[in-house]
Amino acid sequence: MEQRKHWWNGKWGRLARRDVFLRVNGDRWHVEQRAGGAEGVSQFYEYPSVEEAEETIRALLAGADGWRELSPRPPGAWQPTPDARP
Repeated sequence: MEQRKHWWNGKWGRLARRDVFLRVNGDRWHVEQRAGGAEGVSQFYEYPSVEEAEETIRALLAGADGWRELSPRPPGAWQPTPDARP
């Protein structure tokens, strides 16, 4: 399963933190809604198309929370700039 996107509501702590993930496995799209951080409780949704998954994500992100998209970074993707000094 490959993670495509991750949103976070910008709040710290088990009681306030919420995350939403978009993942794909073959031709199936998966949305995970998690409350309470890494140790929290998740709800899972599965869809045959990315459009249906994105519709659910839009509904989950609606509201007053200041949602931020966190981009997944592939291993080894970070490289220092040529003019970076130690």
